[in-house]
Amino acid sequence: MKRLPLIGVIALVMGSLPGSADAAPVPGTTCGVFPADNVWNMDVSALPVHPKSKTWKKAVHAATTLLHPDFGPPGYGIPFDVVDSTHPSVGMSFTYADESDPGPYPFGPDVHIEGGSDRHAVMIDLDTCTLYELYAARWNGGSPTAGSGAVFDLASDSLRPNGWTSADAAGLPIFAGLVRYDEVQSGFIGHAIRFTVGCTQNSHLWPARHDAGLSDLRCPPMGARFRLKAGFDESRFGAPAKVVLEAMKHYGLIVADNGSDWFFQGTVDPRWTNGLLDQLKRVPANAFVAVRESRCKVAPNSAKFAYGLSCPAPA
Repeated sequence: MKRLPLIGVIALVMGSLPGSADAAPVPGTTCGVFPADNVWNMDVSALPVHPKSKTWKKAVHAATTLLHPDFGPPGYGIPFDVVDSTHPSVGMSFTYADESDPGPYPFGPDVHIEGGSDRHAVMIDLDTCTLYELYAARWNGGSPTAGSGAVFDLASDSLRPNGWTSADAAGLPIFAGLVRYDEVQSGFIGHAIRFTVGCTQNSHLWPARHDAGLSDLRCPPMGARFRLKAGFDESRFGAPAKVVLEAMKHYGLIVADNGSDWFFQGTVDPRWTNGLLDQLKRVPANAFVAVRESRCKVAPNSAKFAYGLSCPAPA
């Protein structure tokens, strides 16, 4: 069995990461995180403001809330493990089996599990470029269980069946929306960022596939995308923080789960600094607007996007 620890795989690629408008591969692999035409990698800086933007922002207290990076030292955030195809795979017993991919999953006692109640486990097979994600994962001495699980081909634009959850309430991949240390070091984050709000309605927008909210149309649906306003002043921020802010201006935030308002997620990494995180905590949620991205959709069951007359490309 060969297992590559998170810290080690990041160290392998430091210094060789792209600094251009190319999304960084999964550390320690040659795997991209979905194709360039995938909605996660879509620049939304030119998209029109959604007509429900003000309503949704009010419902999630944008006027009085600051962003909160939901990761940091010493081991706070969502971990992931890079494995190869020799890693043992196991069947899982799921609480929501009817909406979970049966697997098997490269899960075991060596796999890191997120602290807290969600207990996410994220595994990437470097040989097949397959992403495996679990919610409420427990090893249980060799009788593994999870609330739900999802398997994603990182080379595909396919979405989960409509109505299915994943390891996230929105039915979306978690890893695709995490802020990673290697990306910040490279100077470029080329994808949307996952975040939570306390109030979601019981509906979902493309590319989300599932909802777990209230019958309150004032709340944003799962999949709603918010963009940092282009004119937001970055002059008070250091270079690492500016990398994150530029990603929020160009790729935005996607509502992926219920949780604390305006918490956005990143990977576990001991090199995160409180200085960077404290700067990001100064960003007001009111500096964001919701955008209309569904007009960029190519097909209902695909995450592929296309710019056109109804979906303007960035300048």
